[in-house]
Amino acid sequence: MTDAPHTGHDRKMLEALVCPQTQAPLHYDPERQELVSKAAHLAYPIRGGIPIMLIDEARSLED
Repeated sequence: MTDAPHTGHDRKMLEALVCPQTQAPLHYDPERQELVSKAAHLAYPIRGGIPIMLIDEARSLED
């Protein structure tokens, strides 16, 4: 038995998630492993295959 790393995400689950701040749709960024809210200018991290949907954990897209 081989333990393969988690490389994919459940597409339906990702499509069901919305930004906790604006309720707007999120866009998956596979390169950065983030869910991006263009409306809130925030990126929510995905750690170990689990989206972290906490505003305090989100990265600001405004530089």
